[in-house]
Amino acid sequence: MITPVSLDPPALSIAAVERDTGIGKDTLRVWERRYGFPVPGRDAFGERCYPFEQVEKLRLIRRLMDQGHRPGRIVAQPMAALLSLSQTAARGALTPTPKQMPAYLQDYLDQIKGQDVVALQDQLTLALQREGLSHFVIDFVAPLTVWVGEAWVRGELAVFEEHLFTECVTRVMRLGIAQCAQADGASGPKVLLTTFPQEPHGLGLLMVESLLTEQGCTCLSLGTQTPLLDIARAAHAHGVDVVALSFSSLMKSNDVLSGMSELRQHLPGTVTVWAGGQAAALKRLTLNKVEVLSGLADLAVHVKRWRSASLKLKP
Repeated sequence: MITPVSLDPPALSIAAVERDTGIGKDTLRVWERRYGFPVPGRDAFGERCYPFEQVEKLRLIRRLMDQGHRPGRIVAQPMAALLSLSQTAARGALTPTPKQMPAYLQDYLDQIKGQDVVALQDQLTLALQREGLSHFVIDFVAPLTVWVGEAWVRGELAVFEEHLFTECVTRVMRLGIAQCAQADGASGPKVLLTTFPQEPHGLGLLMVESLLTEQGCTCLSLGTQTPLLDIARAAHAHGVDVVALSFSSLMKSNDVLSGMSELRQHLPGTVTVWAGGQAAALKRLTLNKVEVLSGLADLAVHVKRWRSASLKLKP
């Protein structure tokens, strides 16, 4: 007798749901107790597992939270109400500024929506070769990333389409970094790049690495989500001049402020921290030897300032 194969999507573990939605394990457990959602099953080992339709709702909840909605007002609502709320927001206050995407970026977004990865990567590679690395990052990658995020918030892009875009852009930027590193000698600071443990987004970090490499810096990237003590140990071990950190808008203020204070205590006094990104807490940072970048274009100013200070210290 042939056993029929189930076509139902498998339930996801709590770790998989955290990766997929960006909602932490502890938060999922708190919502389960406080709001009665999600309602996980149990796998053969007694661990929580989440049906696909609940994961879809969690993705939508996360999207609404990114728009500023409080969990207490939306977690317990039915899916239909959440969809209506999301559509209302997309038509109203969350319309990006400017209201119309620049024409030179529209083709890229169309290729993402059409899932034409080959054409997207070819066009991005041509833009890199034509514009050079810094202009490519500032004028193409950075604004396109914002527009892709906005399209995801409005439900116009699926999670996998956003991920495909990220991987495609990552490959092209790494190509640019490799070419730039071979062509230019190091004349800037030695920079360690990473994110805090609560920050899984690495695209901003790669943009920073691209611009610093073109400025003649020696870059050592640890990737994302490095424990604070390991950041400090790496800074000691490699004798870096700067630790560069990227923070997305999803980072909680307390995690940014307390984490930065703790990290600063473990770093040598000779090491400067450059912090940049969209996290609101960056505007409140007032620590010694911690410099907040106002944008990607600000990196060149900081490198120039470091060179000037370095020359003054030479005998």
